[in-house]
Amino acid sequence: MHSNGQSGLPMPAADAIVVDGLSKTYQVPEREGGFGAAVRSFVRRKHRDVLAVQQVSFQIRPGEIVGFLGPNGAGKTTTLKMLSGLLHPTGGGARVLGFTPWERKNDYLRTMTLVMGQRNRLSWDIPAADSFLLNQAVYRISDDQYKRTLDELDELLDLAPIIRKPVRNLSLGERMKCELAAGLLHRPKVLFLDEPTIGLDVVSQQRVREFLRAINREQGTTILLTSHYMDDIEELCPRVLVIDHGRLHFDGGQALPVQLA
Repeated sequence: MHSNGQSGLPMPAADAIVVDGLSKTYQVPEREGGFGAAVRSFVRRKHRDVLAVQQVSFQIRPGEIVGFLGPNGAGKTTTLKMLSGLLHPTGGGARVLGFTPWERKNDYLRTMTLVMGQRNRLSWDIPAADSFLLNQAVYRISDDQYKRTLDELDELLDLAPIIRKPVRNLSLGERMKCELAAGLLHRPKVLFLDEPTIGLDVVSQQRVREFLRAINREQGTTILLTSHYMDDIEELCPRVLVIDHGRLHFDGGQALPVQLA
């Protein structure tokens, strides 16, 4: 192990993700109900601190699939947003593939992707195929590589019947397939997944799991996955991290010591 000169984080060459004391605190405004309280809040606004993530540390090696578990509000999504560069931490640090995520360097953005089951990255009124072409331009993917990757994704996800339809006309399962494909066109080395099978029927859930296994096996993609469906974890993740109230409580196999609500 050695320290990176910029952050002082331990950065083993073998680790794809290194998280060291990562913390995130939000200031949330609060006031009592009623007109008088509303007027007073203009003069003297009260806030309280919400400790979303507290001193979380772990390492993930290249090619691992790791489940990231915990009840609602435990800090899972906040952690993924920091690791993907969407949020700045209030303490600690992280390195993903040697990059500091929240610096959002282009070279980093080309090596990772975040797919959130409850957020839509595709344009609602146009076919997914058009959004794919936009991603090709953004990530500067050559025509040959784009066609080759899209053909592979089509084979794994059966995209051909659905990518010409406007996204608004797709079922939830069909949209999720297209969301995954859009996030993987640039062949990221690290994939952050936040509830990728939420709301899907049993058949669609299984298809997504098979797809994730395939890209991990064939491309060596490192995957950090949150899910409330234990079938996702049991089938995909030899290792799990358990977070609750912003703190990491478990890191290891699937014998979970806490009840997941």
